[in-house]
Amino acid sequence: MDLPRSFTIRESSHRIHNPFTGEKLATLGRALGPAPGARVLDLASGSGEMLCTWARDHRITGTGVDISTVFTARARDRARELGVADRITFVHGDASDHVADAPVDIAACIGATWIGGGVPGTVRLLESSLRPGGTILIGEPFWRREPPDQEAVEACHAENREDFASLAGLIEQFGALGYHVVEMVLADQDSWDRYRAAQWLNIRRWLDGNPDDELAPTLREELDTGPVHYARYEREYLGWGVFALMRR
Repeated sequence: MDLPRSFTIRESSHRIHNPFTGEKLATLGRALGPAPGARVLDLASGSGEMLCTWARDHRITGTGVDISTVFTARARDRARELGVADRITFVHGDASDHVADAPVDIAACIGATWIGGGVPGTVRLLESSLRPGGTILIGEPFWRREPPDQEAVEACHAENREDFASLAGLIEQFGALGYHVVEMVLADQDSWDRYRAAQWLNIRRWLDGNPDDELAPTLREELDTGPVHYARYEREYLGWGVFALMRR
């Protein structure tokens, strides 16, 4: 049980595995203002940057669950680096069926709603760990502009236009699930650049050191075509944000 090796190569230098910067993650933490000692569950926690920095800055406690052995090990290293390993635990495992052993104040899935088969299923999964009156955090793409054709849709990692909603449509979807949106922090084109462009440099450096690896042809093709596709389509049409939800 692990992520494909190509994913960990592509994001080998990333502390945040989505189009958020450290500044935006800090903005989200300040906006929510979790109380010291607040319990946080982060499903698909990646390299653990949210939990680790919020433990340092807001003195939360929490657990992260991720399927990647590489990212889980990196998260534990980050917790030790920031001096918060006594308050944060990282578990290697399948987040799609993980329920906290006691209700948490904040239940999060930042950019991995496939663990619940989409937004509704992920909200229901997070609900199962949330205390009454707690907050759900969901990171999710949306169309910032209507894609003009199927090529644009597929270049934005969707199969159909309906796979993503507009920003207003996504907020309406949260409402239909019984939640108010009480905060949101959105990625912008610059933070998208930092996420995607760093992948290209990671791939190139890996290719330079591993030209004969079995993954080399696939990753070389990605590097040949990915930057143009990103600039033409993803940067223009795809938005992304983290939304804080509370039960109506």
